[in-house]
Amino acid sequence: MSWGNRKADRVTFATGYTVLMMGIDGTWQRPCTLLDISNSGARLQVKDSIEGLNLKEFFLLLSSTGLAFRRCELVRINGDEIGVKFVEDKDTGKKKKGRALARSDS
Repeated sequence: MSWGNRKADRVTFATGYTVLMMGIDGTWQRPCTLLDISNSGARLQVKDSIEGLNLKEFFLLLSSTGLAFRRCELVRINGDEIGVKFVEDKDTGKKKKGRALARSDS
């Protein structure tokens, strides 16, 4: 598979950027290198084996404190490199009921 068939423009890191993959339930973590990224996905180089891991959905931790992260889904595997797409939160676009109620009471 070609890495060039992408819909979104990518930012490529010359030396890579160290990040961490983590299971949705927090039971596993793998160090990896972020090779390139776009609004819709990324290409990662995984340092350890990913055999046996549930990669249907996982977190990509972009900071050591865990405050910057994206929810990901595996798209392709090519040796030690994987392609992921970012999963959008299903609740985006819904209004918060608590805020609306607080405003109407004032």
